[in-house]
Amino acid sequence: MDLMPWKPLDRLWDPFSEIEQLQERMNSLFSSSLARFPEKKGQMMFKGWGPEVDIHDLKDKVMVKADIPGMEKKDFDISVYGNTLVIKGEKKHAQEIKEKDCVRSERFYGSFNRTVTLPAEVDDRRVKATYKEGVLELILPKKKGSRYRNIKVEVK
Repeated sequence: MDLMPWKPLDRLWDPFSEIEQLQERMNSLFSSSLARFPEKKGQMMFKGWGPEVDIHDLKDKVMVKADIPGMEKKDFDISVYGNTLVIKGEKKHAQEIKEKDCVRSERFYGSFNRTVTLPAEVDDRRVKATYKEGVLELILPKKKGSRYRNIKVEVK
């Protein structure tokens, strides 16, 4: 049974403070990693994975770098739709060592599908992609007229 903190009698019950406390507890629950949880002693389990990306919004292009180590370029596909980039593929598990001999496995295997919203629409016909030493680099030229711009609102 949980103990509740003592509240003096001169304070009135404030339901909103209890709602705030509940919200803080829920936020702390969701800020911790829900994808990893102990499965067995000494092991961790991970549900799903996707490459980590850096996105740079340059003057006339968007540059994306994604970490996809241990794969070959034939193992993943890249698609662009307007301002949406999709990187999907499958990292195959090496069957060199039997699973019963494994003490700990933290590397991620299996299929992935990473969708990223880009800061501007890009010209999908001029996209350049290179893959070197586990890093996928995409140069996505922006479409003419698709740059974001500030719009001044007149107050009347």
